[in-house]
Amino acid sequence: MAITAADIFKSVEDIRAQSPLIHNITNYVVMNNTANALLAIGASPVMIHAEEEVEDMAAMAGALVINIGTLSAPWVRGMFKAFAKATSSGVPVVIDPVGAGATPYRTGTVWDLIRAGRPTIIRGNASEILALTDNRLKTKGVDSIAASDDALYAARSISKTCRCAVCVSGAVDYVVEEERLVKIANGHPMMPRVTGLGCTASALCGVFAAVERDPLMATAKAMAVMGIAGEIAAEQSPGPGSLQMHLIDALYRLTKEDIERRLKVEG
Repeated sequence: MAITAADIFKSVEDIRAQSPLIHNITNYVVMNNTANALLAIGASPVMIHAEEEVEDMAAMAGALVINIGTLSAPWVRGMFKAFAKATSSGVPVVIDPVGAGATPYRTGTVWDLIRAGRPTIIRGNASEILALTDNRLKTKGVDSIAASDDALYAARSISKTCRCAVCVSGAVDYVVEEERLVKIANGHPMMPRVTGLGCTASALCGVFAAVERDPLMATAKAMAVMGIAGEIAAEQSPGPGSLQMHLIDALYRLTKEDIERRLKVEG
């Protein structure tokens, strides 16, 4: 089924009406930006990682977003506890494998998480997704050194193994769920110059999954909204610093007409 601007904006309206609670176990670098982006789109973000309370929060959330950007042993224990509780409570789980392939500990942690339960969505850049299928692949920190279409085969393989939607983000975003495929060509070249916008995209996948039951559709809608907001922000921004500010404004002010005018989606 093709995704239309009306479909996407209906989910935006649902988010604004319901203000779903989104539990984020995320990294130090992006906490503030992620929380502000979720607030702007209409969600209610909470950034909790202490293992003593993550289970209680995960059980009541609309979605759980696990981002491994800044790992430590206590945080990893919290991730596993939250993941298990969310899964048993029927709460959708998004995993962002930040920097997978950079170190064995990082790659191994992601795979241990994935094997421990059934994620709803995995979203990463091409290098991160490729690293999840080849532990010999080394990545350049958190930056992708591959194009998104290079990782399509890996994304399909992960989707079949984990029975989840997988998003490969880049200049063109691909979302796969076994044999289904959606391609989103929205966005702006300045966006990779702002730290953590991939993490913001993963958080948006979480909030859309809280109101859209189909994981592939939720992910595609989130990536389209992220790309369109980035385009709107870039038109007002001379550089990356102001882009970050205007992106949050664009999420807050997003209209159905914005989506209809700009949407570039296939599938």
